[in-house]
Amino acid sequence: MSLSQILTPSIQKAIQALFDVSVDKIEFQTTRKEFEGDITMVIFPLLKVIKSNPAELGNKIGNYLVENVSEVARFNVVSGFLNIVISDSYYLNFFNEIRDNNKFGYVTPSQSVGTDEKAIMVEYSSPNTNKPLHLGHVRNNLLGYSVAEILKASGKKVYKTQIINDRGIHICKSMLAWEKFGNGETPESSNLKGDKLVGKYYVEFDKAYKTEINQLIETGKTEEEAKKQAPIIIEAQEMLKKWEAGDDEVIALWKKMNQWVYDGFATTYSNLGVNFDKYYYESNTYLLGKDVVQVGLDKGVFEKDPDGSVWIDLTDEGLDRKIVLRSDGTAVYMTQDIGTAIQRVKDMPDVGGMVYTVGNEQDYHFKVLFLILKKLGFDWASSLYHLSYGMVDLPSGKMKSREGTVVDADDLMQDMTDTAKQISEDLGKLDSYSADEKAKLYKTIGLGALKYYILKVDPKKRILFNPAESVDFAGNTGPFIQYTYARIQSIIRKSDFDFSEKTSIEEIHEKEKELLKQIELFPEVIQNAAQNHSPALIANYTYDLVKEYNSFYQSVHILGEVDLTKKIFRVQLSQKVGEVIKSAFTLLGIEVPERM
Repeated sequence: MSLSQILTPSIQKAIQALFDVSVDKIEFQTTRKEFEGDITMVIFPLLKVIKSNPAELGNKIGNYLVENVSEVARFNVVSGFLNIVISDSYYLNFFNEIRDNNKFGYVTPSQSVGTDEKAIMVEYSSPNTNKPLHLGHVRNNLLGYSVAEILKASGKKVYKTQIINDRGIHICKSMLAWEKFGNGETPESSNLKGDKLVGKYYVEFDKAYKTEINQLIETGKTEEEAKKQAPIIIEAQEMLKKWEAGDDEVIALWKKMNQWVYDGFATTYSNLGVNFDKYYYESNTYLLGKDVVQVGLDKGVFEKDPDGSVWIDLTDEGLDRKIVLRSDGTAVYMTQDIGTAIQRVKDMPDVGGMVYTVGNEQDYHFKVLFLILKKLGFDWASSLYHLSYGMVDLPSGKMKSREGTVVDADDLMQDMTDTAKQISEDLGKLDSYSADEKAKLYKTIGLGALKYYILKVDPKKRILFNPAESVDFAGNTGPFIQYTYARIQSIIRKSDFDFSEKTSIEEIHEKEKELLKQIELFPEVIQNAAQNHSPALIANYTYDLVKEYNSFYQSVHILGEVDLTKKIFRVQLSQKVGEVIKSAFTLLGIEVPERM
């Protein structure tokens, strides 16, 4: 139970006893640094129902709390704010209650309110199979995975999923180019990851296509005509028709090259530290939703135009008309997404909500999708959320994929590991490490830097990713937090005395109190991060905790403390801070090193 939850009923009782007034809500805020206090009650709202001045009102409530509430030690009133000082005993009791709980802050589904609470399905990654994962996918995967973990920690049952765009003209382009230029090349013969090999032929197709376009333009064709008449694009379109018709040779090639890509993706996902519970493939879902169109027509949700196409009119909702079925009876992406959402609930009947991790260029699409599903009458449609996020740029500029200048996810992870290695070697603190220990540490630091730099930013904001800045061992970075965790583990290893017993300390240092106040916030931060689908709240909380710990570390003696009772408590407190750092970073998918 948080401090505000403890104090609220006592303050309500005080107001009732002193002024014969009942109030439903008490407003709290963090006490400003220049004033003494651990939590501040805002008095101004009470002036609407109690005739008094702020100072008099604050003093009366403060005196009542000191006399009647054991947790309140003293108070001061500044303007319309009652700054409340909480007793040391409250914080020590809190610490002893949580000290042995290494999952402090986490809520298991059985502990959450309502035993029949529905599961949430979180979709992320969802790549095309014609190229490797890139920097944009990295942000997508990190966000989706982290939000799924945070939702789980908040007490929800969660399924992680993705829908793989494994069909269409894009994969046919790679297939055709491989047939024309590949000479039977395989991932084994080329020593390339399968996704990179397929991506290579997507680029080869684009080069050949551009050459043919230019040749046709030289013969007098317009650019638009040349794009349509280039032989290689016509061949790709024919290959797609053969795929749709179930041509055995085309299907066999499609399966082979897609499997190369899946094997490559699996390696990237493993290195990135993300996973999935359920996979969907567009080749299995692209026809879903067409049967729902008739249901929508019967309900009057959809309307049919004279040419046979089916639409939904959302102008009353501030949107526009949206097509859901073409006049030739073929589905559009919206139809597929409607069908896939419905299928997911059929597959997992306990799903009561979904989170779609998709870039902000699709904001409009998801507004329309969610509205259609609501109008079709699905009760779970009110629990759909678009986890929208901004573009990731590098100092060198925006990413492109067709020309082969994409910022490759595997290369980025390796670059981050190499950068971490360079900085660590410059610091020269790893002389006692084996080669394997060093390699593992470089990866932990490099990927921790990458993940933290991306996740500490609000998802909706665009990011300019600076690799060198992210691996800095000072400031709001992953390595700075990892270093503090490693420092704590060093203290614990050097503690050559028994610190397992419950603390008997009675008074605490101001820095210890500030640290305990920060730890106490963790459960609330997890719930807020879950409600807002924002790993940034976890990341920045962890940074604040680490700053507070480093201030504590600089201000008091820990292993050098002569009073054994104080020394034991400070080691125990350090250990708890380490556990919370590790728990928080686990929610971000970041590992912490025992030594650094």
